[in-house]
Amino acid sequence: MSMKILIVSDTHRKNDLYVELCKQLAPLDMVIHCGDIEGSEYIINEAARCPVKMVAGNNDFFSDIKSEEEFSIGKYKIWVTHGHHYYVSMGNEILKDEARSRGIDIVMYGHTHRPVIERDGDIIAINPGSLTYPRQEGRQPSYVLMKINDSGEAEFELRYI
Repeated sequence: MSMKILIVSDTHRKNDLYVELCKQLAPLDMVIHCGDIEGSEYIINEAARCPVKMVAGNNDFFSDIKSEEEFSIGKYKIWVTHGHHYYVSMGNEILKDEARSRGIDIVMYGHTHRPVIERDGDIIAINPGSLTYPRQEGRQPSYVLMKINDSGEAEFELRYI
């Protein structure tokens, strides 16, 4: 039951890197987009060629995408939110507390344009950064590749372009 899942965020309607990434990493089992898609839902879905989960970010004003999604991947309960409603620009403690209260194993978010892979006790917090407008030191576009290995364990790799 191994899986390969692409996690991205904050593409802000500039989809060239995302489309190229989907081609390079194919075949993918799932794509998760953590928001700020800005009307590119069709492109995000078409390029993936697999199931896509996406949530609305603070710049997705006229979108009918849900602001949050909860689902399972293997043994993990996943929660995807853009994060702006949980003040992630100030840190992710409020977000992780909310995830714990919901019985979540892995919370994925965006908004800050800064990548994070953090294991904090019983919670894994993932922010893939931004493919379009990175804000971390070095300002390299980033994404996270999540793999579920044959034992059903999740592995995360932060990658830069």
